[in-house]
Amino acid sequence: MNLTDEQRKILNGSQGEIMAKVMETMMRYGELFGADSMVEITGKYNHLVTSFGLKGIAAVYELMDKLIEAGISSSQKFSMDPRPLDPNVPSNFLQDFVFKKIMYTRQDSYEKQLRKLGALSDDAYTCTCYMDEVGNVPKEGDVLSWAESSAVVYANSVLGARCNRNSGIIDLMGSILGYVPKFGLITDEGRKAKWIVEIKTKKKPEAQLLGSAIGMKVMEDVPYIIGLDKWLKVLDDDAKTYLKDFGAATASNGSVGLYHIENLTPEAKKQGRDLINKDAKVYVIDDAELKRVYDNYPIMWKKTNAKPKMCFMGCPHMSISQLKDWAKKIDLSLKENNLKKVTIPTVFTAAPQVLDKFRGTEEFEILDNAGVILSYICPLMYMNNPLCARMPVITSSNKLRTYTTARYYTDEEILKQITGGSKL
Repeated sequence: MNLTDEQRKILNGSQGEIMAKVMETMMRYGELFGADSMVEITGKYNHLVTSFGLKGIAAVYELMDKLIEAGISSSQKFSMDPRPLDPNVPSNFLQDFVFKKIMYTRQDSYEKQLRKLGALSDDAYTCTCYMDEVGNVPKEGDVLSWAESSAVVYANSVLGARCNRNSGIIDLMGSILGYVPKFGLITDEGRKAKWIVEIKTKKKPEAQLLGSAIGMKVMEDVPYIIGLDKWLKVLDDDAKTYLKDFGAATASNGSVGLYHIENLTPEAKKQGRDLINKDAKVYVIDDAELKRVYDNYPIMWKKTNAKPKMCFMGCPHMSISQLKDWAKKIDLSLKENNLKKVTIPTVFTAAPQVLDKFRGTEEFEILDNAGVILSYICPLMYMNNPLCARMPVITSSNKLRTYTTARYYTDEEILKQITGGSKL
């Protein structure tokens, strides 16, 4: 790898043995992907995917201690993925025992390490760090060192930043060093589309379902999406919320780190179809194709006809506009069914800052009175254990469906189940 004089000095120990190891780590990582140089990180803040104090990742805590003992911290303050625990979320005695005594035994001590290394704040725990309320919003063209897949695809696609799908700890190493290897989605060539996706549905497709279909088809490649601008005309709050969920599904059901939407996303508006490779493949999505995808989702419940015991919404975390929209829909549906509270324990998750802003609104009172639980946790981390895996949980998150035993339903189907006892 071609290093600058400054980078070569760091590798040779000018800033100590630990920083030399950080440089070597990033060099070897880049070389695996064919990078021949480093590029400077320009984003104001970093974001870390590893936010949970699992007992089984002792090597992470040892690494953190070595960095702290060497007086090293991140060159940027950073936000982090959501916390795994919240006492407000329903759990039984055995689940609490597993969470606190077996799984997340290092949560408190790990959070102390994160604060010493450069945590943005004590409440900067969310997978949607790019929301205005949280404040970690990269600018177009910013080079980042993120790893959280749903945040990476949003930053690349909706904000026009540049970031590869890094792994956990590599995100921190890049931020400490101030450089990342130049390859993949950081390069102009790596941002070209290898797929043309033509949307030919009769109505606006469900964000999570459309993202799932595209992700499973194109995998890690970049798609250029034509026809979605019929419903998403400007990047307003509603469009950003849609793309948040859409992108998370492309990233989890496939490995998409960047998509372009004609006439909407920054690079597509500027470069248009020049972003498409000449040998790009074509994928047509109509209503029949979306139904095919939906009908082929595996049902992981032991009893396929079991009554749901919990509903999780917000993977990725919900936006203010989503919370308000859902409050209105739930209120109307409960009244139509002569009910006052949701019929299934329902948890809506959002960033702590979003929840703070939402409290005190009329819509907050509606959800509170309806029995909906508002939480800052990561549903995936809650579900990712044998006890919770046995629970029949429903969701409209394709990310949560992919990584856990939760069963996917569309937003409309979820609404029916939690407000009218409808079993689909």
